[in-house]
Amino acid sequence: MRPFMIAAGTALTLVTLAACEPQDELSGRADFRDYCAGCHGADATGGGPVARALGLQTPDLTLIARREGGAFPFTRVMSVIDGYTRKDQHGSKMPAFGPLLDGPKVMLEYENGAVTPTPAALVALARYLESIQR
Repeated sequence: MRPFMIAAGTALTLVTLAACEPQDELSGRADFRDYCAGCHGADATGGGPVARALGLQTPDLTLIARREGGAFPFTRVMSVIDGYTRKDQHGSKMPAFGPLLDGPKVMLEYENGAVTPTPAALVALARYLESIQR
């Protein structure tokens, strides 16, 4: 009886996580539209209206994985968004995303095995970007 309960609990957890995935994508897509599309374009291929007005060239965010040899650098993408690794990136034109980072946290396991509280909106945005890779 006990192994069944564990298996049932595991299945329930997997179903619950799977059910959250579309919500993550919707949330990430909405945050992209609100925070990123002005510079990176509604389709994330670069050249949004704000970037054009400022004379900036922005990268095609649908090609991140391709530029990285086929693997989407999830942690690095989150670091660029939150500003941790972009001190001088884009000529310091990319704004800070305080509201995006101040909300609820989720526990996220990183490549090195560390599990760290991470802003849920940041994770959702990175998952959205991962989902639009060509």
